[in-house]
Amino acid sequence: MKKLLALFLALCMCLCVFAGCGAKKTDDPAGDDAGDAGETTLAGTYKIKVWVAENAVDLTTKQIKDFNDSNEDGIVIEATIEPVGEGDAATSMTTDIEAGADLYCFAQDQAARLIQSGALSKLGVAAAEKVSADNASGVVAAAKSGDDLYAYPLTADNGYFMYYDKSVVKEESIDSLEAIIADCEAAGKNFSYELEGSAWYTASFFFATGCHSDWTVDNDGAFTAVDDDFNSANGLIAAKGMQKLLASDCYNNSSAGADFAAAIPSAVVISGTWDYETVKGILGDNLGVTDLPSFNVDGKDYHLGSFNGCKLMGVKPQADAKKAAAIHKLAQYLTSEKAQMERFDTLSWGPANLKAQQAEKVQESPALVALLAQAPYSVPQGQIHGSWWDIGKAVATNIKAATDDAGLQAALDTYKTAIDGLFSLSEEVKNAYTVIGAVNGSNWDKDFEMVKGDDGKWTSKDAFELKAGDEFKVRQGLNWDVAYPADNFKVEADGTYYIVFDPAAETVELVAA
Repeated sequence: MKKLLALFLALCMCLCVFAGCGAKKTDDPAGDDAGDAGETTLAGTYKIKVWVAENAVDLTTKQIKDFNDSNEDGIVIEATIEPVGEGDAATSMTTDIEAGADLYCFAQDQAARLIQSGALSKLGVAAAEKVSADNASGVVAAAKSGDDLYAYPLTADNGYFMYYDKSVVKEESIDSLEAIIADCEAAGKNFSYELEGSAWYTASFFFATGCHSDWTVDNDGAFTAVDDDFNSANGLIAAKGMQKLLASDCYNNSSAGADFAAAIPSAVVISGTWDYETVKGILGDNLGVTDLPSFNVDGKDYHLGSFNGCKLMGVKPQADAKKAAAIHKLAQYLTSEKAQMERFDTLSWGPANLKAQQAEKVQESPALVALLAQAPYSVPQGQIHGSWWDIGKAVATNIKAATDDAGLQAALDTYKTAIDGLFSLSEEVKNAYTVIGAVNGSNWDKDFEMVKGDDGKWTSKDAFELKAGDEFKVRQGLNWDVAYPADNFKVEADGTYYIVFDPAAETVELVAA
């Protein structure tokens, strides 16, 4: 198994294809010397903003202190560390680069978008050579545009698999979705699978039947075409398989490892390596970890697929070349073998560093072994249109509501119409703002119209009955590339409100109806 895992980590990363190789280059004030400067030129104190995942804040604080104590360049980093997840960082950076972090982490499918917007600083020659030599080739490729490297490999484990409670799910059941559902129903326990909340998970059923969704991006970072066959005979088979779980009383629309300790606990959670410590702490000896199961339609089994990918660390371009080089030095340290192993030990994140991948404890990690088992059924996550994430998760809700095959086909037809519509939007729609979120009975699957006033502000056409805790965003062109605020707007008090957005000030506010 150790040899298999080593082979997987080397080969799987080669599949992590970066679709923006023709992207234009971002100006880098530090030039080819970024990260290559010497002690006499970099000594000094630098105040920077850093974005990392919430559960990595404490460790990153420690690692930056270690960098300050150990580097021989005389660099002292005074960092303000903020919890911004890898999925949100790109939107926040492209929305307002100047206000964004100097150093931040992001999912690899956002690389082209960040490069095109000028939010990533190119690595210097020596730094790029070392990063390329030290890390898995697929992760390095994900950080490239043409021959230039724009980010540092952080992890090689961005995929999902199955956690289960061995006291509920029988060992002979783990390969069959239908058998697992039966075990959960018999025990009165939930099966957590975020099908209606995340297209990332919904796609697994379509990948199982051989479907694909491949997007084409031009040199300016614009999406120009999509080759998608979810609306097909194989897509209908996927919908039938998905409905088996959606229709069950045990279905829970979630991917949180903490669900094993919920009021109605889950016996199964589909999640990734980031949840291992949480699940282990709850289940103890009853912890089971394995690849996804298969579902059966018309006598044929289909093994559930998944996305695979990696996470990267980027440096924002700086006006001060000396500061840029110092931040690149810090990025090199935070993505070094030592730092990646610390993240593995503390957070169970799978390393991209080749030497770290060979460490015995990495090779024996139950979560990474499960990722290995799922690898043959996984699909590399490339560049994907921002609106697809809404369209993809909405198809699951429509499949859930279907009562027969005609209803399932209608759900796929609706999905196809929405996909095609992305390339036929009028200029008016592309420039208009809308409200989207958990409001008016929707679940981030519907855009609500806004009207532009003479003062340049946009106001929701209708008033919303909002509850404290409701969340939403205002976005432009039915796309996530321009969306406000960076973090979801959270309603503080119940009431009926109009939602008002000021593009000049980039502010969102509620006005009582």
